[in-house]
Amino acid sequence: MLALAAAAFLASLVTAACDRSGRSEAIQAERLATSSRWGTPSVFTTAHRSVGDAWRAYFDVRPAVAHPFAFSHQLHLSKELVCTDCHEGVERGPVAGLPSVNTCMICHSQIATDRPAIQALAALQEKGTDLTWPRVYGYTREAHVRFEHAPHIRSGVECATCHGDMAQQTVAERVVEMDMGFCVNCHKSKQASNDCLTCHY
Repeated sequence: MLALAAAAFLASLVTAACDRSGRSEAIQAERLATSSRWGTPSVFTTAHRSVGDAWRAYFDVRPAVAHPFAFSHQLHLSKELVCTDCHEGVERGPVAGLPSVNTCMICHSQIATDRPAIQALAALQEKGTDLTWPRVYGYTREAHVRFEHAPHIRSGVECATCHGDMAQQTVAERVVEMDMGFCVNCHKSKQASNDCLTCHY
């Protein structure tokens, strides 16, 4: 039985290779270069770079997030800052945005300037180098989820609903698993549309 499965797998690989070799590379390149109306790739693919990538995507295994420095949400929120002070795009469009070094230096050009982390930020700004924050939340490309922050904020959804209580966190960690059940249940409770195209493209 195992030999039969292996033979079928090899046959499918050969068929796929033959099918691809017959297509014009120019046509494939043109299709890949054209974005969908949401700015995402227009060609659906289930391909992964490796078996490991496919396994991680299937089981939703995410690597540990490495932050450029230990930014404390707890400290900043205790000083009466709000999420939108640093995540400026959250009320305007789909992406909340991650703060640039210039955003940090709006306050820290005057506050806590003697601290090593702030001096490192100032040095980055002076060099014209920005912070490279990793994404803690987000959906895989294969999920084909189109999420927009602005309508959720307008509907009164609190940031903590999807991101957890950031006032209790130092560096951001993924504490809420925003799977399909989570989103569908929230939409039901808010009487929002659960039509597939509301969230998927």
